[in-house]
Amino acid sequence: MRGGVFFMKEKKMTTIKIDGKDYEIESLSDEAKSQLGSIQFVDSELARLQAKAAALQTARIAYAKALQAALPALGGSDTLKL
Repeated sequence: MRGGVFFMKEKKMTTIKIDGKDYEIESLSDEAKSQLGSIQFVDSELARLQAKAAALQTARIAYAKALQAALPALGGSDTLKL
């Protein structure tokens, strides 16, 4: 993926690697720092939403299994496609 952003701690100076180049965060413009903060927020939200989606998918599977168990057996097949 292009546009990768990676953080590193080196000798009390925090740097960031963007497209293979290292930058000292303290030396970035206010605009660049703002954009970096936005990227960090979005990455955090994406991770949170992906975890939530995984939990919801797990719950859906459990509900589908519970539904199958609650239904009377169907002629010929006892599996229900949802």
